[in-house]
Amino acid sequence: MTMRNAVAVPAVPAPDPPGEPEAPARRRRARDDRGIAWLFLVPVLTGFAVFYLYPTIRGVWYSVTDYSLLNTPSFVGADNYAELVSDAKFWGSLRVTAYYVVLNIGSQTLLALGLAALMHRLTRSVVVRATLLLPWLVPNVTVALLWMWLLDANLGFVNHLLSAVGLPTTGFLRSPDFAMPSIALINTWAYTGYTALLLYAGMLQIPQHLYESASLDGAGELRMFRRITLPLLRPILALVLVVSLIGSFQIFDTVAVTTKGDPVGATRVIYYYIYQQAFTYFHMGYAAAAAMVLVVILGVLTAVQMRLLRASRSDLT
Repeated sequence: MTMRNAVAVPAVPAPDPPGEPEAPARRRRARDDRGIAWLFLVPVLTGFAVFYLYPTIRGVWYSVTDYSLLNTPSFVGADNYAELVSDAKFWGSLRVTAYYVVLNIGSQTLLALGLAALMHRLTRSVVVRATLLLPWLVPNVTVALLWMWLLDANLGFVNHLLSAVGLPTTGFLRSPDFAMPSIALINTWAYTGYTALLLYAGMLQIPQHLYESASLDGAGELRMFRRITLPLLRPILALVLVVSLIGSFQIFDTVAVTTKGDPVGATRVIYYYIYQQAFTYFHMGYAAAAAMVLVVILGVLTAVQMRLLRASRSDLT
């Protein structure tokens, strides 16, 4: 028999080693958990739709109507927005709010940064953190009432201290010059501890070896704060500033309890102006238009802040 006439013998596959399971005939399908995820999201999405989306849509509709709670809304187009452009009180309330935002965010952020840095570099006591959080846990109305009594021109403890050291007493919440700074300081006292804890949590994410290396190179605490802490804290600081900005524009309860927009409109912030238009003068459509303008302003300011602070980037990566 020649090689040309030889018949090839088919190869016999080697048996699987003992103890190994047989390979599955077909690959199992990957498990899809998206249905379960949507099931868990249903309560949250329902709450969002009921308490946020629906009121927003209704607010947009009311803003283009003449509605006063006593009549059926009638469509007026952009008349409410056109009236806002020439409303001096509306622009005045925006200026007052901007003044408050600068005072509140400036003082609150600086104090919170200092407290967070002290906790990060000196002590990490749970007692200290709990103490800082206490003012934030007190309801805003209670805080406003307490400080209104403390700052009272006749019976207030603060004015008694001023008299004891020979200084003249002052009606802090009745003076056009001191009313808004006093409200800003009240809210700074209430929210600084919470802001400090947010910044402190961000500082804990900074690698400790960076501080150790800088310390070996002879850098002091102030220089390490400027060169290490602040640059690496930028994403958290951006978040804090955005939240503080939105919260500052929403100031209402402290003003409503202490000054009610007085004296002579010095504390009539935009939220209190909207409240007056809606529930004092029953101009619901006009108030809704002012609220929509405020939403646009906050959206633009938030976008600008996030862009300038490069909030989506971190020097840690």
